[in-house]
Amino acid sequence: MAASEPVDPRPFDLGPRDARAAVLCLHGLTGTPYEVRPLAEAFAARGMRAFGPALPGHAATVDELAKIGSWTVWSDAARAATAELADRHERVFAAGLSMGGLLALLLASERAVDALVVVGVPLRLAAPIPQLVAILEFVAPMLAKSGGSDIQDEAARRRHPSYDAMPLASVHELTKLQRVVRGRLRQVVAPILVAHGARDRTADPADARRIHAGVSSREREILELDASGHVVPVDHDGPRLAEAAAAFLAKFLPRPR
Repeated sequence: MAASEPVDPRPFDLGPRDARAAVLCLHGLTGTPYEVRPLAEAFAARGMRAFGPALPGHAATVDELAKIGSWTVWSDAARAATAELADRHERVFAAGLSMGGLLALLLASERAVDALVVVGVPLRLAAPIPQLVAILEFVAPMLAKSGGSDIQDEAARRRHPSYDAMPLASVHELTKLQRVVRGRLRQVVAPILVAHGARDRTADPADARRIHAGVSSREREILELDASGHVVPVDHDGPRLAEAAAAFLAKFLPRPR
């Protein structure tokens, strides 16, 4: 995609509606469905339905995001989308980036999905953010995002749609979600692919190894992507990740009738 080419940050629903399996594709905090769309296109190419909603407070304005009072608003939205897909498809998978990956892990801990792919998931934020954010959100409610999104590909970084600020109230809620997910990793038994960009400056790449070691899934894989930062699906390693993610989930499709 050329740097000048427009991007589509809107929610998407790709692939056959009558597919026997569907994938809920979840973006990250301050992001849009655009950042997981390359994964969705790979899923759809393998015959899966790929549904990518905008999480509450996203695909709107940063002020709308700041009004989200609890991380449970995001988890409730993900849970509702999963239930809707489960009503129409034999199997439901999840694929999540960053905060979307935390939500996918939460769904898996509740046995709500049959397999999952998580990318760039931060189990913890670097100190002193978790310790200070509850105070700082009242002093400086918005934190400017200097330098754009954490993407190594310069052209991809320039065109990437995302809010230009981070509400610290949202970061505070993210830390609460992280704490819940850390406590539930052992409850994840679904097959899982854990992927992470080696040049990620937002989430510690070591968290991928912690997730891989912490879940109870019998089938688990880990994939390190050497050339990419945090938003791997649209970074240098995006095509490799999309192919690996689609191949992984395809192993758990229902058997042909």
